[in-house]
Amino acid sequence: MDEEYDIIVLGTGLTECVLSGVFSVEGKKVLHVDRNDYYGGDCASLNLNQIFKKFRDSDNTPEALGKPRDYNVDLIPKFMMANEELVKVLIYTDVTRYLEFKLISGSMVCRNDVISKVPATVSEALTSPLLGFFEKRRCKKFLEFVSNWKEDDPSTHQGLDLDKNTMTEVYAHFGLDTNSQEFIGHAMALHLNENYKELPARETIERVMLYCTSVARFGSSPYIYPMYGLSEMPQGFARLSAIYGGTYMLNTPIDEIVCDDSGKFVGVRSGENLVRAKLVIGDPSYFPGHVKANGKVVRSICLLDHPIPNSDNADSIQIIVPQNQAKRKHDIYIACVSSAHCVCPKGFWIASVSTIVETDNPTEEISSAINLLGPIKERFDYVSDLYAPLDNGVDSQIFISKSYDATSHFVSVYEDIKDIYKRVTGTELVIKKRLTVEEEQAAFESMQ
Repeated sequence: MDEEYDIIVLGTGLTECVLSGVFSVEGKKVLHVDRNDYYGGDCASLNLNQIFKKFRDSDNTPEALGKPRDYNVDLIPKFMMANEELVKVLIYTDVTRYLEFKLISGSMVCRNDVISKVPATVSEALTSPLLGFFEKRRCKKFLEFVSNWKEDDPSTHQGLDLDKNTMTEVYAHFGLDTNSQEFIGHAMALHLNENYKELPARETIERVMLYCTSVARFGSSPYIYPMYGLSEMPQGFARLSAIYGGTYMLNTPIDEIVCDDSGKFVGVRSGENLVRAKLVIGDPSYFPGHVKANGKVVRSICLLDHPIPNSDNADSIQIIVPQNQAKRKHDIYIACVSSAHCVCPKGFWIASVSTIVETDNPTEEISSAINLLGPIKERFDYVSDLYAPLDNGVDSQIFISKSYDATSHFVSVYEDIKDIYKRVTGTELVIKKRLTVEEEQAAFESMQ
């Protein structure tokens, strides 16, 4: 293993696999290594035996739960918006040839312990139980403003400057009350806290646009999810990287990150082998001396034999419990999938609850969300640290991703992917469409 690479990637989380695939397509010589014998890293999808082994240290699974191999349980479940940038990456790189997606049936928000659909269209705003009579009309006008906005047409701006006016000022312009602000800011724009209100409104308005256009694409929900679980996505990018010459090594321990006297990356050592590269990209678990703890996330994976109550018997759903409803500083997220997504046997649902830890009793913090699920067959709780790199990695050529946050969507993950790409290359990530299978075959035949 004396060969030298352009890039070594450590860990097969989605962030690492997307970057590995993108750099391979760009012609970089990539070596991708993971200590585990499966894809996905912290966001892997495990079968029931693996879940019980991980959380109960037991191989004995209840027969009533069905065949263990019929389960693909996400450790960190997340959904994608149909029109978000990560989906465009999947399409442009043609990774979708390896994946099949299914719509998540519902997008809901909890208020006063009752879950209701998030209104994303004018007609839904006018009928939503989340809004009072007068508030329906105000919300209608806001959603019309968002859908009609054209950057180059000042007549659609209603006198607002999205780069100068704060979101608080935009809310005031439309007379929207705290109830409307709650679902717009947290269930549509997917902000993690209230800080966004005092920032320029552009990012929030663009996020609401994304939500609305994603709903318009399929009709009932903005979210999609890969069949057989999230591990399918890292595997798809691994196949893409391999097509372009990338090398993958699973079940390979990393014993040392080797740097020179100035602290600049040289290579990685596994056993007696030292593999050199110009730079390394990896998840925080491979770089304990280069990251800082940035809080904790509590997650609860719950196996159900029924749909979530009051969800219209949905086969899948996202529910957000806004921070004010939960009487805390951070939102609580519920992501639920079922046999419709080939992640568990028929007649079962997998619901995962997550939030940022705020007290010394993390599981109690999610109790209000757990109560929404109804009877639970099995429950697996765990708390994990959130890590972020100590620096941007430019001097050391060590580029580290952030831990996956408590949200049940990929907005922050793709932001991290773009940030790492820019730190590595100095340029923005611009995805160029690669050839389809048919185009590749035609190009090959033309060379004969």
